[in-house]
This record gives sequence, structure tokens and C-alpha cells, in this order.
Amino acid sequence: MRVRDKMTRDPVAITPQTTIADALALMREGDFRRLPVLHRGKLVGIVTDRDLSEVSPSPATSLSVFELNYLLSRTKIGTVIKKQQQVISISPDDYLEKAALIMRDHQIGAIPVLEDGKLVGIITESDIFDAFIEMMGLREPGTRLDLELDDKPGMLVKVSEIVWKNGGDISHLAVFHEKAGKANLVLQLRTKNIDSIVESLKEQGIIVRPASWKGHAY
Repeated sequence: MRVRDKMTRDPVAITPQTTIADALALMREGDFRRLPVLHRGKLVGIVTDRDLSEVSPSPATSLSVFELNYLLSRTKIGTVIKKQQQVISISPDDYLEKAALIMRDHQIGAIPVLEDGKLVGIITESDIFDAFIEMMGLREPGTRLDLELDDKPGMLVKVSEIVWKNGGDISHLAVFHEKAGKANLVLQLRTKNIDSIVESLKEQGIIVRPASWKGHAY
């Protein structure tokens, strides 16, 4: 799955001349947590609600409401993005896995998406979660199996053949590695006869582990 498949297209953006008050208003109105910052069409930063709260006066300040509003209406976003050393971005044709890795490594919750130097979208951690849910079939009907098998060539073909011969259909699949020489295969199946599939898998020496999440009945 590519970034373009899950990103929010044409996100609302601001400029360095936008005031903190206006940026906060945009976030409230659009239920945003972050806004890309453009200068003459070029991405120069991204600000989050946390960034703005850090540069806003403390609730314990002695300033009046009028003085607070005046200060926020005079302070520009440019004063916030000056602290940002590097603007991290990603291409819409990059895989979602790359976006997830960048977010994890840099401890950020979103990445602006650039195509030919132009801002075309934004991908967030929520988008990554939605993609994971979709890839695992968690909102779809089916029967879930958690298998432990030898990590060697041909095992995936063997499992697929067993499922097919017993009238099942694999709708979603994921492979994880927890032990050396072993693979954990998580399947989402369309089937009405799970018992025969389970028995056939066990006959081939494949461990069927109890699933902690059973999904919806097919």
C-alpha cells in the first residue's frame, strides 16, 4: 500500500505570517492537530497543537484575557518554525511502511507528502493505524487463525493448499517472526468449516495457537 492511498489530500496549510491565534482557530474548526507551513508554495515547516501550546502564555500568567488574545493575534507562526532544523517529508509513491518507520524513528505523528516539490497531502499515525486495521481485516467478517510453523521455503504454499482443499479462502495474511527458525502466520479466512482446516494443519505439524481476537463470524 502506498502513501497516496491513505494520505489526506490537499491539507489545510498556513504561512509563516499566519498568527498563532488564526492557526489555533483553524485547528479547532477543522479538528486538526497539525498544520503544514508554506512559504511561496514551498514547505518550510509543520506546526502541531503542542508546538503552539508551548509558545503560548501559561494559564498561570497574570495577563488578562484581552492581553492574551492580543499577544496570540500578534505572534507569527514564523517564530515557531525557526526552531525546526529539518522538514521531514515523504513521496506519495513511497510505501506506508516507510512512513511508519520515519514516524517511529523521528518520534513524530505526521509527515507532509510532497510531489515534485509541491505539498499534495499529509499522512498521519491515524492513517497508519487505519491501514493496519484494513490489512489485517479486523473490520471484516471472517475466521482468524494464528499459526506457528517452520520458517522454510514452501510452508506458505502448504498452508494455502490446506485451506483451499478444505473449502476455505484466505482474505488477509500477515507473517511475524518471534523465534529463530519459526514463523507466525496470521490468517483471516472466509470459511464455514474451520474445524477441518485446523485438523489438516495439525496433521502437517503446524501449531494452531489460540487467537486472542476472533473477529466476526463468517
